[in-house]
Amino acid sequence: MTCVLVTGGSGRLGKVVLDRLVEAGFEVRATSRAARTSESGVRWLVADLTTGQGVAEAVSGADVIVHLAAAPYQRGYTKKVELDGTSALLAAARPAGVGHLVYTSIVGADRVPWGYFATKVRAERLVAAGGVPWTIVRVTQFHEFVEQAVRGMARLPVMVIDPDIPAQPVDVRDVAAHLVEVIRRGPGEAIEEFGGPQVLRAGDALEDWLRARGVRRRVLRLRIPGRLGRAFRAGHLTTRAEPGGQISWRGYLHAGDDGRREDQ
Repeated sequence: MTCVLVTGGSGRLGKVVLDRLVEAGFEVRATSRAARTSESGVRWLVADLTTGQGVAEAVSGADVIVHLAAAPYQRGYTKKVELDGTSALLAAARPAGVGHLVYTSIVGADRVPWGYFATKVRAERLVAAGGVPWTIVRVTQFHEFVEQAVRGMARLPVMVIDPDIPAQPVDVRDVAAHLVEVIRRGPGEAIEEFGGPQVLRAGDALEDWLRARGVRRRVLRLRIPGRLGRAFRAGHLTTRAEPGGQISWRGYLHAGDDGRREDQ
């Protein structure tokens, strides 16, 4: 039985990935900095990517590693997780004979001038040069992340948005299913992309959210200036790669709708 080790298994995507791997019949392990009770077909192991403590023990015997651990927008700690953590994982995986390391990144990471994106690209380079067979999967923004950002704006009396930015939110359930297929296929030694089923304008996505959540706010449409705004409006957060996800933004927003229609 193929043994798959997942870092970041307690995160939004990680929880769903663990479930999908168990359903698919893999032997599943996951790492956590604190001890957790193993259950539901997942064996939890204590490992700290930022210090390397417990990493070698967690990797030993694993055939595949799915590296999901991330700590976005936490300054120095972000780089410790993304760079030091990825290096520690690779250093343990090489002598352990791991046959495939799958690393998740972000669509547009190499084209959008944003600090966290640049860190993801640096981690991608570590993976590609790390001496372990690999696949890098860049994904578009999760539905939950988009909603979190919109909810933050909704705390203010006026919501500000650049309405012409193309958005392609993707559901974590679709991403998890795709990662299982990547594991089954084996290392591609390449960067691939995976996005949601629909590209829509940010302004339209916001209007969908306001209607679905029953929120009333004044919306101020304002273009993001400079290189960052130009990169966003150029569509660098979207992808034409196929296959893509099936669960749409509107499907995610409306309870009871699995989103497997092209909502217009």
